[in-house]
Amino acid sequence: IVNRTLDLVEARTGVRPDLDTVPLDDAKTYELMACGDTHSVFQLGSSGMQELLRRLRPQTIEDIVAVVAMYRPGPLQSGMVDDFIRRKNGETKVRYDHPLLEPILKETYGIIVYQEQVMKIVSALAGFTMGQADHVRKVMGKKKAEEMAEHRAIFRAGAAKNGIEEQRADEIFDLMEKFAGYGFNKSHAAAYSFLAYHTAWLKTHYPAEFYCGNMTVEMGNTDKLQVLVEDATRRFGITFELPDINRGEYAFIPVSEKVVRYGLGAIKGTGEQAIEAI
Repeated sequence: IVNRTLDLVEARTGVRPDLDTVPLDDAKTYELMACGDTHSVFQLGSSGMQELLRRLRPQTIEDIVAVVAMYRPGPLQSGMVDDFIRRKNGETKVRYDHPLLEPILKETYGIIVYQEQVMKIVSALAGFTMGQADHVRKVMGKKKAEEMAEHRAIFRAGAAKNGIEEQRADEIFDLMEKFAGYGFNKSHAAAYSFLAYHTAWLKTHYPAEFYCGNMTVEMGNTDKLQVLVEDATRRFGITFELPDINRGEYAFIPVSEKVVRYGLGAIKGTGEQAIEAI
């Protein structure tokens, strides 16, 4: 879809956008996300995700990474996502159980969201190597009680060397244990989020081409085509030319920024049924 969109932009404008140089602070793109107008945007298109975006109102690529990581049953049902949103929006104060946690958890407003954060906490507070920290993360995720007790004792000892008393060390260990089951791999979420941002950027700045790319891929599914037509019309005021055997092509083609020519490959059944489909 992305490649076809870029091909169509180049064909109409003579310039092919380079997604590697697209700024990650584009205000219009974040406005589209904050309004929940993300239908057909990679990872952000479901109705539940659209509602979450309206509540969270992402402003940075880091916010998108967090949304992708948290949009799962565990974080949603635990109240973790609600807490994240309240802290981000200034409704609840951001707090850290120890000063060493601030540089690790600042981007997620004091909440452990990523597996990598658990590893960093274990390493920074108790001196674990990253290999050892990754093992602790795995044990926490699998809830192995005996191994957890062993690692807690080692964590206490390491934390004591940093002047962290046993009670506070236990509180931090409990916090990690609580969130370890919800933690998501940040590098995975980041890769998804960049593609999500790029598709949102294309939808924002080249909507006709974006919808053409999506509709050509979905041309065998009349129901999805209807949803895309309605979304394009409502959000961007795009109009669709009726199928034309003299000017049309197999795929959906942008005539201008606001007009799309219906793809002949999407026509099904008799002519009357095809007209009704659009």
